[in-house]
Amino acid sequence: MWHNLITIALLAFTSILPSGSEVRAATTSSPVSHNRRFPNDFFWGVGSSSYQIEGGWNADDKGESIWDFLTHTHPEKIVDKSNADISSDSYHQWRRDVQMVRELHVTSYRFSLSWARIMPGGYMNHVSTAGIKYYSNLIDELLRFNITPMVTMYHWELPQRLQELGGWTNPEIIPLFKDYARLVLEMYGDRVKLWTTINEPWHVCEHGYGVDYMAPSYNYPGIPAYLCGHNLLKAHAEVYHMYKEHYQQRQGGRMGITLDTSWPEPRSDSDEDHEASERAMQFYVGWFGHPIFSKKGNYPKVMIERIRNLSKEQGFTRSRLPEFTTAEIHRIRGTSDFFGINSYTSNLVVPNDHNNTGKFPVPSFNHDMGVIESQAEVDWPSSGSEWLKVFPKGMYKLLMWIHREYDAPEIIVTENGVSDRGGLEDYPRVDYYNLYLSAVLDAIEDGANVSGYVAWSLMDSYEWKAGFTEKFGLYHVDFSSPQRTRTPKISAHVFAHICKTNTIDWSYRPSLDEQQLVVMARLPEMEANAASGAPFFSWALALSLILGLCARH
Repeated sequence: MWHNLITIALLAFTSILPSGSEVRAATTSSPVSHNRRFPNDFFWGVGSSSYQIEGGWNADDKGESIWDFLTHTHPEKIVDKSNADISSDSYHQWRRDVQMVRELHVTSYRFSLSWARIMPGGYMNHVSTAGIKYYSNLIDELLRFNITPMVTMYHWELPQRLQELGGWTNPEIIPLFKDYARLVLEMYGDRVKLWTTINEPWHVCEHGYGVDYMAPSYNYPGIPAYLCGHNLLKAHAEVYHMYKEHYQQRQGGRMGITLDTSWPEPRSDSDEDHEASERAMQFYVGWFGHPIFSKKGNYPKVMIERIRNLSKEQGFTRSRLPEFTTAEIHRIRGTSDFFGINSYTSNLVVPNDHNNTGKFPVPSFNHDMGVIESQAEVDWPSSGSEWLKVFPKGMYKLLMWIHREYDAPEIIVTENGVSDRGGLEDYPRVDYYNLYLSAVLDAIEDGANVSGYVAWSLMDSYEWKAGFTEKFGLYHVDFSSPQRTRTPKISAHVFAHICKTNTIDWSYRPSLDEQQLVVMARLPEMEANAASGAPFFSWALALSLILGLCARH
């Protein structure tokens, strides 16, 4: 079968690599014949998010979230016009979820809380007993099996009533988020030892307010995203300080934040393309990373100067990027116990020019950044998502950039994974994990302090604007079944093997077992063939990926 080609290719390519190569033996001696091991204290996890998996959108007294509102009022904005009213139905199937987490041999389960399920209107005046109990039961079940809950307070699911006040663009969100965080720390902090406040602030702000993509889908470029970011950073810092001052000593946990980016790979070796790559990192990661993790705090210098100068040229009376006071800079700096990073893919980048070749709106985040991103010129392997192509070297470069830029922080890869269009025989996902985990291990061996890795995701679920058309799960979910039956894919067995052995084992490529074959036989033909029908790797692509991993420096 085609999925064995990569094994043959790896063996063949090993024999033609230059004998004088400076690549370390673990990489050149074929991943098939030389398994690679992670540090003994490395922790493994798998992730999900509340809106994507829970369903039960109005169960008990849950309030309406911005995603409930968007999908119900504008279904045309979703690829398949679907919503997550039921989705994977984890609100009722949470015991099976924990069983799946156990089967993967991970030590941690990363999940998020729905603010609207706990506080239906976003305020303390109405707290849902059912919502509190739901997450309490889930946490207890995880702990019963020695699985560490890694809890995200906010994964894009704002109560709709708060959005009607302006959401994250209104400074009132700061005390409201602090109230919400205080409640969940009081309820769960005795049992939860690993917290993230906010997942992917760039998406919250730019994709929520700057463009018509994520809820609340403002499509208002160049201004509200920066207001959102300013309030979000201050809200995060207030929650972190509250935790440090009132909870951490007696609860004994840690708290951080999770940022995200696709690695911006320079299109050429020109100084201009390398500068574009660095500028993209400062805008994507530095926007939220610099105020928290840099020695001096505040927004990146290049961001402050570019937005100020462009704002002036555009006729604004002050910079569209708000300014922190000196006290605020000090208040925000250092407010994370680890650096959470989500990343899936890479883009080729070149600078935008004075003629705005990128045709970005003026003003806008992209115009301010001045970088054109594309995957059109690359032959990297594709996936089930148009935006996601496979370039493992980008993961290595990203981790090393964070390591250098922020003085070797502890890094947790809080999301990494790949999509397809369905099926159980997902060897492409197996290859993706093996390649990206090899890149993570390369970064560790070159000095990056990466302490853990969380695979995305536990199961097929609602993939935001893509609806149910893209699948990221290690477990298949039968969305036509009232029980939303879950079945492990090939990748679930392989990832479990990695977590159990702490080792990347390229030779471990199991076949479908009897249970999986029965499920496969019931799948619609399109989905059954979606993951395994087309080769993920050609010989040329396999060679380019391997050589890319080798040429790390």
